[in-house]
Amino acid sequence: MFNAKSLLDNLTGGQGVQGLTDKAKQTWDGQSALGKGAIAGGLLGLLLTGGGRKILGTGAKVGASALIGGLAYQAWQDWKKGKEPAAGPVALPAAEGTVFLPSDSTAANDLSARLVQAMVSVAKADGHVTPDERARIDEALQRMGLEAEAEALIKAELDAPLDVRRIAGLARSPEEAAEIYAASLLVADDQSLEEKGYLAMLAAALNLEPGLVQHLEARVAGVS
Repeated sequence: MFNAKSLLDNLTGGQGVQGLTDKAKQTWDGQSALGKGAIAGGLLGLLLTGGGRKILGTGAKVGASALIGGLAYQAWQDWKKGKEPAAGPVALPAAEGTVFLPSDSTAANDLSARLVQAMVSVAKADGHVTPDERARIDEALQRMGLEAEAEALIKAELDAPLDVRRIAGLARSPEEAAEIYAASLLVADDQSLEEKGYLAMLAAALNLEPGLVQHLEARVAGVS
């Protein structure tokens, strides 16, 4: 299997991928206003819309997988302890070796691939991609120089109908459900009405308790 953890970090400006980020920005700068709208609604929106910029801050320092895992882990622990939802620093190392951030490379890679699917899904939640716009996105993907399997995963998710139940089905445990929701929140930072509706349906499909949802939203809101 391709290196999904690296893909997750690359898509969100993770450490060691500045060159890839620069390529993405060059692609963005070369697009027309229409093309920019299409890309923002698809893959490059992870880098260049509000949510993407948020991930580029902390995510560029620690890597997206560590950021998402740490946020979900901290929110989960606070919720279990009955604490009030609060934003604040994320104790990222505490998540290592847990289901939120597996130490096993195969498990970590598999989880990263599913998180990528969830993030691409929410990135396209507020718009329809026309054939011409999709062609521009495909061109951008080629310029990014992704592995063939990684590119295929992203294209498959872009082509798939928007379906929160399918995305919720990617979670294999309650903890992973929390992590998928946290990843989705990071992408949908500047929430449109469509994104808000998508997130509400996703939380329900993931069977997340309202209190846990509040903790996850508070933690993600504290990321800068």
